[in-house]
This record gives sequence, C-alpha cells and structure tokens, in this order.
Amino acid sequence: MYAISLGDDGAELRPLEVWHAEELLASMDRGREFIGRHIGLADAVSDLDGARAWLKSYADKRGADAGSVHGIWLDGKLVGGLLFRVWDTPGGVCEAGCWLEPAAAGRGLVTRGMRVLLDWAFEERGMHRVEWYASSANEPSINVARRLGMTREGVLRENFRHRGVRASTEIWALLAPEWRAARARTAHNDH
Repeated sequence: MYAISLGDDGAELRPLEVWHAEELLASMDRGREFIGRHIGLADAVSDLDGARAWLKSYADKRGADAGSVHGIWLDGKLVGGLLFRVWDTPGGVCEAGCWLEPAAAGRGLVTRGMRVLLDWAFEERGMHRVEWYASSANEPSINVARRLGMTREGVLRENFRHRGVRASTEIWALLAPEWRAARARTAHNDH
C-alpha cells in the first residue's frame, strides 16, 4: 500500500489495517494513560482481540465508504493515527480525529498528516465540511484544529461521560472553500 512522507524526520502516513493489530496494541500500551485522558480508544484497545475488533470496524467502514483509519509511523514504528470516524459522501460531511503516543507529541505529526487527508477529502472525494470534535480539556487536539484553520462552532456542555467524569466537547469545522483559500494563500506565499 501507500506510504506518504510527512517530512524529513522519518514520519509517514500509511493505511492502518487489521493485520497491524499487534502494532496498534503496542502503541496503545506505550501511550495508554496519555491517550486515554480524553478518548475511549485506549480502553477499547486493551488487548489483541480489542485491537483486531477496532481495526476490523474501520475496515468495514472503509468497505462501506463510511470511514477510514490511517497510521502515523515514525522511523518505522506506529506512534499514532488519524481517522475519519464518520464519512457521509452524499452529504459531503465527515468527522476527523486522531491519537498520538506521548513520545511523538509536539512534532506536528497530526497536523502534517491531517493536511494530507484534508486535501484528499476536499479535492479527491468532494467533501464540503470536515468536523473535529475534541474534549474541551484536550488542548493539543484543539490546537491542531486551530493550526488546520478550523472554526470553533460551539461547545456541547457535559455531553459525555469519560471514565466516570462528565466532559464537554468542542466542535470545530472547516469548509472546502476555506481550505482552498488557505492553500492558495500558502502557495502564493511560497513564491
């Protein structure tokens, strides 16, 4: 399959498939507490069967054109992932998300990888709107949304329970015309 370079630091974006279950579990084990602070993935992928089941759910989504998951590898090791949790082709709306091990945080990997996937979603697949949901307490995720040029549209106050505590969700979104305008400005500034 594909491997897309995310820069000169050895980072790559690749498909994350069922046969990567052991790598996904190892990544979760390395970052379980960090990843689990804000999202349930660390709890869902608690053993090899859980890793396989979670990856199979995304293989099924991909087969139905309803979502996908992509891994971020750094120097050949899976350190995080990007996903389209929801993908509605007829409606032109999808929801993107991410996770990352703590050792890989702060390098811009999620932002760089999401730029690749946003280009694909808007330009190749014809999405009109990409949404980004983040716990109000998850500053790194909110910062990614900002760096991608998303607009904060609102907060769902205490709308879900995470590990027994009520949490709020911020909703961020980016529209295709906004993405294209930002890309054009970047291209203009590069010349």
